[in-house]
Amino acid sequence: MEQQLLYEFDKVIEYCFDLFKKKNYDYGPTWLLFRYQSLNDEIWRKAKRIRTLEDHKDNACISEGRDVEYVGIINYCIMFLIRLENIEGIPSINCITEDMSGFENINNDTIYDAYKAIVSNIKELLIKKNTDYGDAWKSMSMCSLTDQIIIRVYRIRKILSNNGQCSVSEGIVAQLNDIINYCVFALIKMNTGLIAFQVI
Repeated sequence: MEQQLLYEFDKVIEYCFDLFKKKNYDYGPTWLLFRYQSLNDEIWRKAKRIRTLEDHKDNACISEGRDVEYVGIINYCIMFLIRLENIEGIPSINCITEDMSGFENINNDTIYDAYKAIVSNIKELLIKKNTDYGDAWKSMSMCSLTDQIIIRVYRIRKILSNNGQCSVSEGIVAQLNDIINYCVFALIKMNTGLIAFQVI
């Protein structure tokens, strides 16, 4: 079963990464201008819409469903994680706001390599946690998965208000990693056709 889960994880991330690259082509890495709280608010906005759609039985005014929002959350979390790291070749927000031409000097491969490295770490965490928890996510309701995401968004907000410091708890990176994996689980459980899976 672990092999199937890893296959499905890879398919979800493949879809997210492809969308990330297409948006980067359209807009460039403008997300680098987001401050930490803004990135967290983007995750919150999408999680709130998912919860609203759940409460209203997916009766939406626009065509995008919950699956699209989960994908968006995954990519915003990865953007956040990239931003938290001091990666050579990716300028700080202060550098970019001082000189917007800095966008032109960013190598796309640097950003894509950072994305892939973060995904690799998250996949390792998925294996370890799923081994310890024994596929517990499979018996969780979709509402519970969404609530786990929202709880972690609020944790990040609290940690940011404490200048990123925690006394005994896991920090922002751990919260973002968990959010990504809960989104992956949700997309696997939904199996809406947005991401094609097959039994292997």
